Amino acid sequence: MSTEVKVPTLGESITEATLGQWLKKPGETVKLDEPIASLETDKVAIEVASPVAGILTDQLVKEGDTVNVDAVIALIGDSASAAGNVPDAPRTETAKSVDEQKLTQDTAPAASADLTLSPAVRRLVLELGIDPTKVKGSGKDGRLTKEDVLAAAKGSSPTAPAAAQPTAAPVAAAGAGRQEERIKMTRLRQTVARRLKDAQDTAALLTTFNDVDMSAVIDARNRYKDMFEKKHGVRLGFMGFFTKAAALAAKDIPAVNARIEGDEIVYHNYFDVSVAVSAPNGLVVPVIRNAETMSFAEIEKTIGDFGKRAKDGTLTMNDMTGGTFTISNGGVFGSLMSTPIINPPQSAVLGLHRIEERPVVRDGQIVARPMMYLALSYDHRLIDGREAVTFLKIIKEAIEDPTRLLIDL
Repeated sequence: MSTEVKVPTLGESITEATLGQWLKKPGETVKLDEPIASLETDKVAIEVASPVAGILTDQLVKEGDTVNVDAVIALIGDSASAAGNVPDAPRTETAKSVDEQKLTQDTAPAASADLTLSPAVRRLVLELGIDPTKVKGSGKDGRLTKEDVLAAAKGSSPTAPAAAQPTAAPVAAAGAGRQEERIKMTRLRQTVARRLKDAQDTAALLTTFNDVDMSAVIDARNRYKDMFEKKHGVRLGFMGFFTKAAALAAKDIPAVNARIEGDEIVYHNYFDVSVAVSAPNGLVVPVIRNAETMSFAEIEKTIGDFGKRAKDGTLTMNDMTGGTFTISNGGVFGSLMSTPIINPPQSAVLGLHRIEERPVVRDGQIVARPMMYLALSYDHRLIDGREAVTFLKIIKEAIEDPTRLLIDL
């Protein structure tokens, strides 16, 4: 008897997702609550866990297919019946299906080795009969590329099925010249692209810049970082300072923390900060809620937790929902200056950039100081230029004199 594996509830107002990747192959044993597939929604990736222990007998949808909530995507058989049935299945298939089944079984070690293969690489592995666990990847994070698989095929004995050879020949020939690879955009990337374009089409975007001397903040970190980490169990970073400074500035310039809804302006008496975090599938923006009431330690712990869960793919829909203002730190990637795009329906985003020593004038003398460019992109329909400049100026003053953060000045 088989147990159905269904698409779980994905979150409020979300009715469908894309099957991003199968984590288990037919015939493989699965444990209770073990992930067998990964779904991509508009905001996060969600793993689908097996409701029972047994053997995955059927995959009912393909990678890249759109699936609705509660749709059946797989069948799990109990270990006893599945073990008796799975080997018999190939005998009822055509000769071509038998070859395909053998290729799938031959490449099963890829799953046990926890390899991540792109759709194009996976197809090539199946066509050439290559064991991906025995090929050293030259791509990012050691991932296999098409060139790696082709090179392995040239250097190995001809073990691939005869039917696969005609397909492999033109691909191998292309390896010597210019190549292209066509991969469907993930649902997350499609959503990001649509929302960014919508922001450009809807909002009257404008960016104002300033620069800030980071000397005082760097000095404070150097003096207190060890004590801070010992007491709170988290490192003292720059994001805590900028989050507190932005919350302080929003008190004086509430329009920056507001949104347009129809012909009305909605002001918030709370400051929920969306923090841009890099994840394997793209940029995500989990929300620090009530940041105006949080301590430095609480902010740093929250950001650290978001970063870890973004890499693990365990951020939830609730983590991503809401947000009244965004801070994007492109400086961690080396960005010198940028014009960030707002995250609708928010009306403003603060862009941080890399710190570098530049010559500045202090007391009539040219000296080197660790400087950072700040960028505030905003919706000019709601926020006037004077307000945007003032908001950025308050942040600059708070960072250059962190005492202002303690006395609310």
